[in-house]
Amino acid sequence: MTRLAPIRNAFVRIDRLGAWSADLPLRLFLAWEFFESGLEKWNGENWFAQIQPAFPFPFDLMPAGLNWQLSMWVELIAPLLLLLGLGTRLAALALAVLTVVAIAAVHWPAHWSSLAELALGYSISDKGFGNYKLPLIYLVALLPLMLKGAGRLSLDALLRSRPL
Repeated sequence: MTRLAPIRNAFVRIDRLGAWSADLPLRLFLAWEFFESGLEKWNGENWFAQIQPAFPFPFDLMPAGLNWQLSMWVELIAPLLLLLGLGTRLAALALAVLTVVAIAAVHWPAHWSSLAELALGYSISDKGFGNYKLPLIYLVALLPLMLKGAGRLSLDALLRSRPL
């Protein structure tokens, strides 16, 4: 029994570290990826008019310019909130909605008649077939932040700990 004590102590230390920083790699990764995409929109031309009919409801009813501005600002502001751990759940939710719209409008295969054809889109390539793997990874990475929020190393935790 005593031979396992050092291993247990190591896991107790890891658990303490995880309570403070387990969400940090997700927050940093997602903040970088989405902010980079927002900067591309900031410096680029609006190409949403070409794909506007593929947007899901209600975004298909909105002007392409408004959709462009909404997606750009969500991709610029929400990552900064993730980075700070401020309004983390709301920021992650906004990015998740944006990602679902992007999958529907851009990354989902336009035509598929079988699950085998649909599976071809689960890739990261420029060979067509949809290419929804990376946005799906983003959705999975956003899920813990939506469900649990930022950890202790965040402004959310700091604000929660302060008396009103």
